[in-house]
Amino acid sequence: MFWSKKPLDLPTAESALKGRPDALPTARLHHVNQNPLKGPYPDGYATAIFALGCFWGAERVFWQTPGVWVTAVGYIAGHTPNPTYEEVCSGRTAHTEAVRVVYDPAKVSYGELVRLFFESHDPTQGMQQGNDVGTQYRSGIYGGNPAEVAEAKAVRDAYQGALKARGLGPITTEIIDGGPFYFAEDYHQQYLSKNPRGYCGLGGTGVTCPIGVGVAAQ
Repeated sequence: MFWSKKPLDLPTAESALKGRPDALPTARLHHVNQNPLKGPYPDGYATAIFALGCFWGAERVFWQTPGVWVTAVGYIAGHTPNPTYEEVCSGRTAHTEAVRVVYDPAKVSYGELVRLFFESHDPTQGMQQGNDVGTQYRSGIYGGNPAEVAEAKAVRDAYQGALKARGLGPITTEIIDGGPFYFAEDYHQQYLSKNPRGYCGLGGTGVTCPIGVGVAAQ
């Protein structure tokens, strides 16, 4: 979305922008399915957060997935509270653009979502995704309980083997507790539904993850 030269090193908590105490206003309902972005959600549903480059195209990948109940875009894994899009794009908040996915585990497993995540972008590019360069485009899987973290790492390791066999480089995806998720501004939510010809920016590796979906980590 932004191609100007940007810092590729993350700021420290001390050097990051200070932000603000109040959340940014955002949409109340999903533009595609009219479900509430911030809840309440149906009992038994689960949440996962992924970053895979420009969040406009990334969000569409997940809202089109059967079993996903609602998606929202926002910012995670940074220091600045309640950052704006412009602040995130400056590289001075440490956040990455992310998608929050609320799903029905009876219809789609966490492992399937992780596999979709890896196959939908190139997770080897560090602080960029295709032509999009900057810290806010880095790849990440955030939060989750210990079992989900272990499963995400198992899928990552299997996919790394498949990438290596094709001569591709190491995966740079961070798998961490990213801290608070801040909902992005209204106009970013479901952007490609509102602007069907809008910029997407996603490009996968063309390599299929060999691990079985929903596999339990050993």
